[in-house]
This record gives sequence, structure tokens and C-alpha cells, in this order.
Amino acid sequence: MFRMKAALCAGAMAAGLALAGAPAGAKTLEMQSVYPSSFLIIGDIGKEITERIAILSDGEVELHFNEPGALVPAPEAWDAVSIGGVDAVWYSPGFAQGIIPSAAMFTSVPFGPEAPEYLAWYYHGGGQELWTEIAARSDVKPILCSTIPPEASGWFREEITSLDQLQGKKMRVFGLGAKVMEKLGVQALTLPVGDTAPALELGAIDAAEISMPALDLKLGMNQYASHYYFPGWHQQTSLFNLLFNTAVWDGFSDKAKLAIQEVCRSSVAQSIAWGEAIQFEAMQELEASGVTLHSWSEPILEAMKAAWDEVAAEMAADDEDFARVWASYSEFRANYAIWRDLGYLR
Repeated sequence: MFRMKAALCAGAMAAGLALAGAPAGAKTLEMQSVYPSSFLIIGDIGKEITERIAILSDGEVELHFNEPGALVPAPEAWDAVSIGGVDAVWYSPGFAQGIIPSAAMFTSVPFGPEAPEYLAWYYHGGGQELWTEIAARSDVKPILCSTIPPEASGWFREEITSLDQLQGKKMRVFGLGAKVMEKLGVQALTLPVGDTAPALELGAIDAAEISMPALDLKLGMNQYASHYYFPGWHQQTSLFNLLFNTAVWDGFSDKAKLAIQEVCRSSVAQSIAWGEAIQFEAMQELEASGVTLHSWSEPILEAMKAAWDEVAAEMAADDEDFARVWASYSEFRANYAIWRDLGYLR
């Protein structure tokens, strides 16, 4: 099915892709980012890894960072790297959810774990092997290369005190969380970040989730809504990938592959520590600007959790890969609970 989709989109992208891809063996490879370099942490890391990979690979792998849309639109980035139109992509697997339903499980899971547990499943509980296998069918080599702390649950133009108030609301929301909000009567929309603030300002949408407080502050979201909700039940942590076309990846030397993997592993540690360090100052600044920080009530959180359980069951029934990933993830979490509940202060 993916091959059919790729073939259909290839014609539409042909002109751009002819310019985008670097010839085999070329020194500089084209990396399309779905995030602007100006994005705090996410964009910073995307730029920084290109420099570190070039150094540690002794110049064998030189990636040219392209801003969103420079080569292909963000929604077409997966297809582009799959068919070799671009060499690499700085990416969130959740963007491929429409093509590969299980992909979103490798970005963030509603009511999921904090970063240490999520990374434990990914690196040592089978997650990495599953994602590598699934992505390989699309001729894509994924490498986990960054993670950030919880996102906020979202910005609302009015205070929400009951589930009834969510009915009919138009909200920009990403990934699996969008399916949960739809269960609760929200009209979930996928909008580019650049279009979200204007839509909120003009009243075209009633609410929006973007990211963690520090990035939301930098984007000026507090200028368009004043009710900011927590916790980020939909994304307790978020994983980001560096994707390569498999033919490009297979052409690297073992040393270059190791250099890329080690740069990405260090970026995972760097990004989560950086993200955790800067949220409280951003929240203090947001409060000082007139934003009200809210915590969802227990009844609303319970309704969201129940909706997520329904979504997960439906997706597992509809997609074999999602069922496999969900089973692996769920089994790991159930076993990890022994350690989490006794090993950590709560």
C-alpha cells in the first residue's frame, strides 16, 4: 500500500525531488527537517547533529540542514526519504501516522511513561527492533536522536471546567492525542505550527497544543490564549528521529554508522537534560504575562484515559503492527511497574 502511495506522490513531487536528492556517493547529503532551526532544542539539536556527525565521521557524512518545506512539504517527508528523493529527514515518527499507524507509538503515547521508562523500552525492551523492522519496509532507517520532557496539554481561549465544554471545540492537536480528543467531541485539526498561532488569534480554532512551555513561550502562544493546561497527558515525553534512506545508510562505512549512532545517543541525553532545565523559568514568565496555569480535574483526566484505552484497542484491532507494538510496550510497562512503584519516591 505504501508503494502505491509513494508512486502517486512521486509525480507531484518530481520537480522538487529532482533538485533535492544528492547523487549517490556525493559528499554533501540533503537532510529535510520538519522543524525550523529556530525551534528551541528540537531545531537546535537538528542543526547541531549535522556538525558533530561531520566531525566524528571524518567528513564522510556531511548533512545539509534544510528548513521545513525547502525541499518537500513536511507531510511528504516520509515518502521523500523512502523513495530516495531526499537522503535524510529530521523527523517525528508521529508525522507518519497516516501511512503507518504504529509509527506514532515511537513518538509519544498518551498516558505514557516519563523519559527514563520510555527510553528503557525503546533501547532495551524491543521498541527499537520493532521500529527498525517496520520502517525498513519503506526503505527507511530510523535512528532515535532526541527526546524532550512533557508537553503542555494545550492553550485554550476559555477556561475548561467540564467535558461538556470540549464538545465541538476546534483544536490543533498532534499524534495519538488527536484521536483521544475526537472521542471527547473535539474537532481535532492538524495544522503546521506556523499556521496555529494565527488560527488561534483569529478564532478559527479554540485551542491548540504545540510543545513544552519554553518553546510555547518562544513562539508567543500566550499572546493568543491565556488558559494553559497541564499535565501533558498526550505526550509525557517525545522522541525524535534522524531518518536515512536505506540505500544511503547502507553506503556508509561502519565507522560512519557508529559516529551517527553515537552522536544521536548523546543528543538524547543532552536534549532531555536541557528540556528539563528550562521549563520552570518559562512557566514563571508565562504567569507573569497574565497566563493562568491549570491542572485538569481528575474526572476530565479519567475521561481522557478511558478514551485513550478505547483508541488503543481499536487501533490494535485494525492494524497488526500497532497490535505488536502495543503488546510489547504494554508488557514492558507492566513489568517495569514493579521497579517504578518500589524503586522511586511517589
